[in-house]
Amino acid sequence: MAINFNQIADDFKHTNWKDPGTWTFAPKLLVLIAILVAIPVAGFFGVWQGQIEELEKGLQQEETLKKDYLAKKTQAVNLDLHKQQLREIDTQFGALLKQLPNKSQMDALLVDINQAGLSRGLQFELFKPAPNEAAREFYSELPIQVKVIGTYHDMGAFAADVGQLPRIVTLNNVSIEAGRDGNLTMDVTARTFRYLDEEEVAAQRKAAAGAKKGPAKK
Repeated sequence: MAINFNQIADDFKHTNWKDPGTWTFAPKLLVLIAILVAIPVAGFFGVWQGQIEELEKGLQQEETLKKDYLAKKTQAVNLDLHKQQLREIDTQFGALLKQLPNKSQMDALLVDINQAGLSRGLQFELFKPAPNEAAREFYSELPIQVKVIGTYHDMGAFAADVGQLPRIVTLNNVSIEAGRDGNLTMDVTARTFRYLDEEEVAAQRKAAAGAKKGPAKK
């Protein structure tokens, strides 16, 4: 069956769009197709698009919840291991803390450092603890300027003895120069550490909190 496009064009040309009753087959078919297309398009933008977006958000949230669940499940499975590791860390921390003297033991530690040098035959030109300690979170450190004269062997033995002290002492900024008499002169900063007692920690935290708030307004 041949389609007469001229007849169809003529039908559209003479169609009274305000009077559907007079429409021929071609205009009616065109309007029907337009309605069939418009309904799903309107449904998509009016209803389905929002539902599709909600569905996608739900799928993303589901994926996030699955990841959170797996992470928490892994933590729960390894809970006993984490507890054991925490106990080991506490034990190690306690052992290290015992190597820090308290306030009353600092004088004895300074004597031990001095005695370590004298026992190796070193001559002290300078042994000057800093006037103030540098406070940290739970401990403080005290730098000591040390200047000794002696042989290279004696200085090495002195450094080894300091490292063997029951308390933590580090030697920093070491400088060695040769003297005219064959001996060496060593300048070094020895750092000793001590842990802060509860009152000192509380005072330090209070001072830090006050510093964050800033000066009081008058």
